Amino acid sequence: MDKILLSNLGFYGYHGVLKEESVLGQKFFIDMELFVDTKEAGINDDMNKSVSYAEVYDVVKEITENRRFNLIEALAENIAKEVLDKFVLIKEVMVRVKKPEAPVNGIYDYFGVEIRRGRHE
Repeated sequence: MDKILLSNLGFYGYHGVLKEESVLGQKFFIDMELFVDTKEAGINDDMNKSVSYAEVYDVVKEITENRRFNLIEALAENIAKEVLDKFVLIKEVMVRVKKPEAPVNGIYDYFGVEIRRGRHE
């Protein structure tokens, strides 16, 4: 299966269990893989046979910046569900949410979650 890749999309959101996270907010970075058959789009140079990554970006931005979740697992689930609902050509999606400013005392790049959802789930 072919993939459309969206890498390191950055947003500012208010997700987290701690009160400070929902008040102060923080940065989130999201990677996605959209599993789509792009053969017809590539052969015919026809956007109607593919998925606009700009439109997917707008969906992810709206969810990440305008909704609030305690868990990044919930953020990832909502992104996956809405993308699958709105873009019928996508057969499966991988969503990786990275939280580089998690309230953990230590040195790290980020904490995150990765999910993979398809139309059969």
